[in-house]
Amino acid sequence: MLQAQEFLLRLSLCPGLSPISRWRLWKVAEKARVFNNLSLLIERSGISIRAQNALLTKWDSFELQEKVQLNMKQSYITVVDNEYPRQLSEIFCPPLVLFYRGDISLLATQSLAVVGARQMTSYGAATLKGILPMIVKRGITIVSGLAAGVDGLSHEITLKNQGNTIGVVGCGLDQVYPRNHQQLQQEVAERGLIISEYGLGEGPLAFHFPERNRIIAGLAETLLVVEAKRRSGSLITAGIALEENRNVCAIPGRIDAPLSLGCNQLIAAGAKPITEAKDLLDEFLLNN
Repeated sequence: MLQAQEFLLRLSLCPGLSPISRWRLWKVAEKARVFNNLSLLIERSGISIRAQNALLTKWDSFELQEKVQLNMKQSYITVVDNEYPRQLSEIFCPPLVLFYRGDISLLATQSLAVVGARQMTSYGAATLKGILPMIVKRGITIVSGLAAGVDGLSHEITLKNQGNTIGVVGCGLDQVYPRNHQQLQQEVAERGLIISEYGLGEGPLAFHFPERNRIIAGLAETLLVVEAKRRSGSLITAGIALEENRNVCAIPGRIDAPLSLGCNQLIAAGAKPITEAKDLLDEFLLNN
């Protein structure tokens, strides 16, 4: 298993590969129990020419070797480890490696993902403050993305109520995004858990966030959208959650409020409207 773990770490850090390419290469390697024959992996995985070139040019590079050595010093789990959450392993293209800081046992707890607008309104903030404390006090872990707005407030409310929270970030664990969340990120790491599929030094690149969203959706059994525009990252996360057979809930809002359009749209499509904490708790009771 050690050889597989080393292969997974190197594969996850290899530049120029998408999560799908990495996953395809891993499935071939796992099935064939071959971790050092790049020609065979490329031939059977069906990855793109671009991904093939990245693998062939980077796999034995000094750059990748340095990355591996650096990231071996931080805590991580791979998709073959017992600590890897079963729910996450079942999604389409799960992350091969999760780097973490904090209490890894939280990955095995019952959890609610909370997502929403970065430019949260006072309505969104009041709704979270009214609903989340009761959820937290029932021992449900709150999963969010440590971003501005709804994400950050969800973590803050959870910590204030001595609850468990998991922050999923779209950069290396030595980076902070947004920058003014440095203290919050540190608190989540100390009192909860922070995870990322990106190695140390990886910045918060735009394409990381849709990739990050599949982890948020995959970790939780229920997803709550608090405020969202008609087109937004939160709706993308909700779409992923639906594809993965998670419960999707949304906070209804005024029909003329831009940040309620996405939530009202979700509700019209079948998401459960949440008007009080009990509505959310019922989702967890139904699944036990």
